[in-house]
Amino acid sequence: MAKIAVCPGSFDPVTFGHLDIIKRGARVFDDIKVVVLNNQSKSTLFSVEERVSLLKEATKDIPNVTVDSHHGLLIEYAKKVEASTILRGLRAVSDFEYEMKIASINRKLEDEIETFFMMTNNQYSFLSSSIVKEIAKYHAPVSDLVPEIVESALKQKYAESPLS
Repeated sequence: MAKIAVCPGSFDPVTFGHLDIIKRGARVFDDIKVVVLNNQSKSTLFSVEERVSLLKEATKDIPNVTVDSHHGLLIEYAKKVEASTILRGLRAVSDFEYEMKIASINRKLEDEIETFFMMTNNQYSFLSSSIVKEIAKYHAPVSDLVPEIVESALKQKYAESPLS
């Protein structure tokens, strides 16, 4: 039976830190389902459809990765795709407390699905989508933080809307 892992996030936008976790996860699991979740508590720059499209392009060279979206509980999506694992990236100790709470509630909802934490490569430990958006908003270069397709999309978004 294939080992299927779900790698969830808002990916607004996808960064090299996200891709680090996805690529390394793809070496551990037979199949990685990268799922864009619509977090109602977050204000996003890109629509769910745009984020899915950017992720598909950024992961197109990883054969065992598919990209999807889901509105609802992550654990319901994991059950639907018959995943045995939720793969989460950690940048710093501060991420762990939040992620532990989420993993605990997911375990309570479905005790057959495990959560695996993977530490992000040190070179990306500072990186977040929020930081990338802040830098891009002021037209500073982000080419060493995100794939080229994402950099282009950010330039287009911030050209469409003037600085706040």
